[in-house]
Amino acid sequence: MSAMALYDEARALSPELSKLRHALHREPEIGLDLPRTQAKVLDALDGLPLEITLGKAASSVTAVLRGARPGTTVLLRGDMDALPVTERTGLPYSSGIDGVMHACGHDLHTTMLAGAARLLAGRRGDLAGNVIFMFQPGEEGYFGARHMIDEGVLDAAGERPVAAYALHVSAAHYPHGIIACKPGPMLAAADTIEVTVHGRGGHASAPHNAADPIPAACEMVTALQTLVTREFDVFDPVVITVGTFHAGTIDNVIPDNAWFKATIRSFSPAARTKVKDRAIRLVRDIASANGLTATVDYMDGYPVTVNNSGEAAFAERAAAALFGRERFMTLPNPITGAEDFSYILERVPGAFLFLGACPPDRAPATAPYNHSAEAVFDDAVLPDGTALYAELALRRLAAG
Repeated sequence: MSAMALYDEARALSPELSKLRHALHREPEIGLDLPRTQAKVLDALDGLPLEITLGKAASSVTAVLRGARPGTTVLLRGDMDALPVTERTGLPYSSGIDGVMHACGHDLHTTMLAGAARLLAGRRGDLAGNVIFMFQPGEEGYFGARHMIDEGVLDAAGERPVAAYALHVSAAHYPHGIIACKPGPMLAAADTIEVTVHGRGGHASAPHNAADPIPAACEMVTALQTLVTREFDVFDPVVITVGTFHAGTIDNVIPDNAWFKATIRSFSPAARTKVKDRAIRLVRDIASANGLTATVDYMDGYPVTVNNSGEAAFAERAAAALFGRERFMTLPNPITGAEDFSYILERVPGAFLFLGACPPDRAPATAPYNHSAEAVFDDAVLPDGTALYAELALRRLAAG
């Protein structure tokens, strides 16, 4: 069956896809425990010829479709969790859970993966090989992919996949329906540094009788920015952003401590290792130079998401076959966001792709982006993502 026929079949599923997506959007869940989301996924997969395994450490769903003939294995990932955001979209299917919203579009990913399972199950007789459908909780900082790897998702079909693919919708930046990808580093590593500067409190009118932690902490914040510009190659960039800073209670009291926390993004293992070493040493040295001490906690987050060059090129061909080459965009640079699909790509060659889901009545350059309380993702891309997931699996299994 041709790619266009597959796309037509996906478009015929549009009403059912929208119904599932809206149900997921109304009842978003955060983290690793997603019982209502898991139940909806299982309902959507009910009746399909799948081998289904539920997670123990998290509410994951692993479904294996075995083709009628032997062959290789391909993995498709869709993440399911939401964010602690209070929705302000005004949509008729807005979140009914206070303070929780599918602000990153994971409800679309889940829906598209379930739709792809249906399309591929209908072609089981023509498949040579297996497809692993990875419905993953806890992408938003909870290391859900790592939990699923520990529980055997990569071996669910009995052998490691030869390729793995994930899609991610975007509420802005890319025009509606555009598929965006690049070989090599696709998304950043995201680590966190938390610093407490220990001083000695006192009266603000007599700072010489105290040990003020605030100037030292401020010096650290600015020095971290200088660190980026003076010790790192501009073509292997690092981003350090201090997102929170706390000290003191009133203007005439020097506090005992000052505290700040920063996110650190990098795009290569070498830069990631170097920035960790340099940042820790820098804040400790500044504290010492000011006669103070500092407690530094450096937390490793998600690694760099690296697309295999061959699989990125393969994904481009698959997208072009479905939608025409004009709907594919090769990104000039990686994205500074982070993804735990990186753990899959460390073990299996594959590709992570973006799908533009900005509503046609909004300008991609100015529309609220992912994680915004006002982010809106267009249902019209649901059949696009469904067909692309399925086409990637079909073509890759046919290639052996």
